[in-house]
Amino acid sequence: MVMRAALHNLGCKVNAYETEAMQELLEGKGYQIVPFHSVADVYIINTCSVTNMADRKSRQMIHRARKQNPNAVIVAAGCYVQALENSGSQEESIDIVIGNNKKKDLIEILDNYLEEHPEKQVREVIDIHHTKEYEYLHLSKTGEHTRAYLKVQDGCNQFCTYCIIPYTRGRVRSRNKMDVVNEVKILAENGYKEIVLTGIHLSSYGIDFKEDGVQKEDLLSLIQAVHEVEGIERIRLGSLEPRIVTEEFARALSQMPKVCAHFHLSLQSGCDATLKRMNRRYDAAEYEEKCQILRKYFHSPALTTDVIVGFAGETEEEFEESKAFVDRINFYETHIFKYSKRQGTKAAGMPGQVEEQEKTRRSNIMLEMNKEKQRQYEEIWMGQDVEVLFEEIILRDGIRYAVGHTKEYLRIMVPCKDTEDCEWLNQLKVVSLIDNSQIIH
Repeated sequence: MVMRAALHNLGCKVNAYETEAMQELLEGKGYQIVPFHSVADVYIINTCSVTNMADRKSRQMIHRARKQNPNAVIVAAGCYVQALENSGSQEESIDIVIGNNKKKDLIEILDNYLEEHPEKQVREVIDIHHTKEYEYLHLSKTGEHTRAYLKVQDGCNQFCTYCIIPYTRGRVRSRNKMDVVNEVKILAENGYKEIVLTGIHLSSYGIDFKEDGVQKEDLLSLIQAVHEVEGIERIRLGSLEPRIVTEEFARALSQMPKVCAHFHLSLQSGCDATLKRMNRRYDAAEYEEKCQILRKYFHSPALTTDVIVGFAGETEEEFEESKAFVDRINFYETHIFKYSKRQGTKAAGMPGQVEEQEKTRRSNIMLEMNKEKQRQYEEIWMGQDVEVLFEEIILRDGIRYAVGHTKEYLRIMVPCKDTEDCEWLNQLKVVSLIDNSQIIH
């Protein structure tokens, strides 16, 4: 009998990569993959724990799986169950707990469970704080057809006061460069044109590769190696810490034509006092300098960021300072998050917690500003020719459109006037931008 498996992912792009890698392991073992909302023999939930809300969603999906098939094997993997293990707690609805750095063993763990079918919960969780080993998972295909997200690094050494991730993911572990390159080659052979390099703290790539105390690899050397892979047309980078952006780094990237002029620089606040309470490793002036460096070497790069409003102790004056900074930098897109206390972090016990209503007010102000900044950035491209990697066909008002992204991650749609236009999928085409209606969000 063919076993049916359903997977559900919560959280970041790293989690998404791991979920797809686990699906590939299951397919290789002969499992039939079915949608998560259908009846399956095995449900796998790759959980998230970045906020209390993420914990809640993880629990909801575990309980939903149990409700859909009470006799199914429920597997919960990732950060939520790792955090539970760290605190000595348990989630009774789970049959198999797989912590971080054990997802590669999914098939072996499942086989053992199904053979023995123990009545007690199976817990495959290591002490993530002391592991130095990178967990090798691999992909040859993804849910997308043109763009592949590739995990190259795990763990974080930063310990920002609001963040639980160093406690659930452990310290920095980097993936072997040639292993990355080999996977990129396989993806290129399977038709993928764009690679997105991702990690829990991508900028730290290679800091654990040392010989006689000297770092042998870094993110730049990895990008250069990926750039040499034939068939790959674009390289996009995940979230970066500002300090990695130096004149040397930006100049080297600008000399690699496959690198996309789209940089997500994590900010969190434009106020120095708030940044200090967050234990961020830069100040606003340094951050602004990094943006200027990128704009020096790239033509109108899309700079995007994250901002937390209502962090512990954030006064109205500090919020206004942060807002003015974001206004001045002119980001293409700012992801706004209302601060959410995460139990187990230093910030959860800090004084001056901001009322939820006030967080919402500040968030709305920032969201309105983001809309205007987005419009201003898109206006720069009007009247210009842009290169688009087409990814999908959509139907809008009865008309078919080919849709894709520029290197700056502008999402462009072009009407399918004839059959040829709709065969643009996974191809790079030059498009003239006439008006804003061609850009969709």
